[in-house]
Amino acid sequence: MKRWHLVVAAMLLASAAAYAQGGRVQSTADLKVLDGWGRPLSDPGTPGPAPVRDISGMWEPADGPGAGIQPNGPVSMPSDGVNEPPYTPAGKASYDSHRALFGYRAVLPSLSNDPANKCDPLGFPRANFFQLRHTKFIQLEDQVVILYQFDKKYRTIWTDGRDFPEVFPDNRWYGYSVGRWENDSTFVVNTVGLIGNERVWLGETGRPMSDQMTVEERFHLVDSHLMELTVTVTDPEFYTEPWVPMDRFPMKRQAPDYDIIEMLCAPSDMEAYSTDIADPVSGTGIN
Repeated sequence: MKRWHLVVAAMLLASAAAYAQGGRVQSTADLKVLDGWGRPLSDPGTPGPAPVRDISGMWEPADGPGAGIQPNGPVSMPSDGVNEPPYTPAGKASYDSHRALFGYRAVLPSLSNDPANKCDPLGFPRANFFQLRHTKFIQLEDQVVILYQFDKKYRTIWTDGRDFPEVFPDNRWYGYSVGRWENDSTFVVNTVGLIGNERVWLGETGRPMSDQMTVEERFHLVDSHLMELTVTVTDPEFYTEPWVPMDRFPMKRQAPDYDIIEMLCAPSDMEAYSTDIADPVSGTGIN
């Protein structure tokens, strides 16, 4: 799907998503299950107890497809000029240098300097904060693999008891992650070694991150069909204290025969977008 289509979709769905996020899903028993083509799927069954130390399966935002788009910032800390994270002077300076397409300081598309506009990888934790859609967890003996629908990216979460490397030869778009089960229903993932400023932003609103950022994800299984995701970010270079962009974000289990629609950022599509829509001086762009 072309990125400018995604942008338009984000704008159209933002208000619906905000409405849905006003309440918290308590049960998925009455949620209708359709695949990416709108076809009914096999019945996932009646929710039961949470599986013991098993996060495997296909999950998507429980409040509807728009809930994971989060164009105006992650759900628990939207970019509205009020709910702002605790910037350091360096973090605020970096934030002020970013010209984002969304949030209360949004600019015209032609003025944006978002690195994702060139189809650079979203990176992590932005993968959780923008276009969080269908997400598949594959649980193996020594690792959990997370597959993201948007841009067809994946992460490896090591669960074999290893610690982080003492030295990173180079930082990564999606970092280095290790996970552990805190108890039978809560899987905790810590990620370090991330690429930060200026190649990766935290979201569509331009909040910055440095290569010192660390991320904690808590995946809590409420029952067999409902999971809550909480994300905490810590970055002593850009933020004075840890903060929580997503707090118990609900995700529902999908049927195993769900067919996911492909969503990719193609450079040729982005070039066409820049020429036809984003550039107001070309004579053909929308401004």
